[in-house]
Amino acid sequence: MPGRTPVVSRTTAVFAYGAAAGLAVDLVLGDPRRGHPVAAFGRAAAAVEKRLWRDHRGRGALHTAVCAGGAVAAGALAARAVRGSRTGSAALTAAAVWAVVGGTTLGREARAIGGALAAGDLEVARERMPHLVGRDPQALDGPAMARAVVESVAENTSDAVVGALVWGAVAGVPGLLGFRAVNTLDAMVGHRSPRYRRYGWASARLDDLAGWPGARLTAALAVLAGGDRHGAVRAWRADAGKHPSPNAGPVEAAFAGALGVRLGGTLSYGGRVEHRPVLNGEGRPVEVADVDRAVRLSRRVTWLTLAACVGGRILTDTVKRRTK
Repeated sequence: MPGRTPVVSRTTAVFAYGAAAGLAVDLVLGDPRRGHPVAAFGRAAAAVEKRLWRDHRGRGALHTAVCAGGAVAAGALAARAVRGSRTGSAALTAAAVWAVVGGTTLGREARAIGGALAAGDLEVARERMPHLVGRDPQALDGPAMARAVVESVAENTSDAVVGALVWGAVAGVPGLLGFRAVNTLDAMVGHRSPRYRRYGWASARLDDLAGWPGARLTAALAVLAGGDRHGAVRAWRADAGKHPSPNAGPVEAAFAGALGVRLGGTLSYGGRVEHRPVLNGEGRPVEVADVDRAVRLSRRVTWLTLAACVGGRILTDTVKRRTK
């Protein structure tokens, strides 16, 4: 009927088509080898840091505001430029999703390490480890590398895929770019080294806040998509709070329970040994074959996230239509 409010709003349709297309492009191509937008953002953030750095929380907060705010503003300007075109808006969303998610490259790197471990070539596995995790590969044997890869797949499913899609569903292209900017800043300055303990405080805390909904959605979808749903729920409830990260804890615990393996334990970062609580202590030790299982679980979680985000937007549209 003329004048009737559509069941799905224009912004929801744009997000649905654009996000699906962006994920499909990522599935086929992975991350661009050269000229990656995230790498360009990292260089810009490093240049800002050179000008602003002081061992002070306020300077770090300014750095976070300038860099993350700049990414959000760039996304808003780009969205405004194509606002009148549904096709242009969907294409921009697809490009943004492809730029900020990294699920395919995550899986490729994980499987490359898993393949080297399966072939018994520990040196090749150690050479590739820095592409995926920040731990000292020389301190890891084969089982420890397999465990590190599974943990990284779990955490990066939330950081590199689910969190971005959640914020894209909430705030469109500015949300996609803003979340990825915050996550990148945390990786650059959010760790507790002497240089960044104060300066990186704001980036780390903002990343905790921005990552909170995506991490819980990742854990919930890992329960649905995993092989052992009861084990995933049990590990999430019992062990998530033991992890030092408020967002990595639920994700890694849920993945551990879903895969039936134990995660956590002793880690080494740059010569610094860290003893973390075991997640899913009832599980078995990680085996090389679990790397591929974790990647497949990550991929299922990715597509379920798209469905959940689109479904959430449709539900929001329905509520708005009924309350008019």
